[in-house]
Amino acid sequence: MRFGPVPLALAHGAVLAHSRALPDGRLRKGCTLGPSEIARLRAAGVAEVVVAQPDPADMPEDDAALAVARALVPADAGLSLRAVGTGRVNIVADGPGLVALDAPAVHAVNAVDPAITLATLPPLMRVERGTMVATVKIIPYAVAGKAVQQAAQAATDALRLRRPVIARAALILTRAGGADPGEKGARVTQDRLARLGVAMDRARLVDHKTDALADALRATDAPLVLILTGSATSDMHDTAPEALRRAGGQVAHFGMPVDPGNLLFLGDLNGRPVIGLPGCAKSPALNGADWVMERIICGLTVTAADIMAMGVGGLLAEIPSRPRPRRQGEGGAQ
Repeated sequence: MRFGPVPLALAHGAVLAHSRALPDGRLRKGCTLGPSEIARLRAAGVAEVVVAQPDPADMPEDDAALAVARALVPADAGLSLRAVGTGRVNIVADGPGLVALDAPAVHAVNAVDPAITLATLPPLMRVERGTMVATVKIIPYAVAGKAVQQAAQAATDALRLRRPVIARAALILTRAGGADPGEKGARVTQDRLARLGVAMDRARLVDHKTDALADALRATDAPLVLILTGSATSDMHDTAPEALRRAGGQVAHFGMPVDPGNLLFLGDLNGRPVIGLPGCAKSPALNGADWVMERIICGLTVTAADIMAMGVGGLLAEIPSRPRPRRQGEGGAQ
């Protein structure tokens, strides 16, 4: 593509690079200069214009953006394309889920030509219906067709939405020493689940004792079980992990390098995931349990190694119930 000032007589078929105010109105940048546009410019006394002149092998910006976006999103990806013009196509979620992407493929697209850009949300970020997940933007008015072809090839099937595969969950709360998560904990948890379209069984409140909690675990058949205790779990053999073992389950991992969210544990009960929520889950603010719960709901296997890899980016915003917890001399975890 050639770019720069040309005499008006040579501007036929070129793309106007900058908007131009005329006595009879305005010519907007990006418009193709045909006979009527040239006549208006000539009538206004314009002798020279700055234009973009695509080469024969170039592809217009809108066509190029659409070609890359179509390659990026497979037919069953749970995503839709929204062409907005000016060389941009936005990609939005058709429903709730997690962003699944091939990061090396995204890097490969952006390495083809500086004129072709692809920006996405972070991997495994939770989104709702209508959330913009990615945008393809062609910077100039046209780009080499060969570059578009290379970018589309690099982008093939690199983006999709991981949709929820679990439709129902159970919540068991415990009371300890007069303190329990109670109604607020149940409400906040129900709201968390609802973001991904998961229904929550009626919350069950039991004493913070191993046998009582084990009985409650045995009594539920929900495909996902959540435990929110009135007293924080502080050891692999504390009340809640021991109750899971006593109910016939296993504890796979305790603790995570995410703050707030350190005191989470993850286990299994007859093939169903069990998440011991940290105390900070009583707040609606983002915490480490959100990441684990969302991935499990969307069909991802979460291992101990996955949890321990969450430390990079795991320092989250403060929660209202725990102002300035990291002041010198303050201890404890959530």
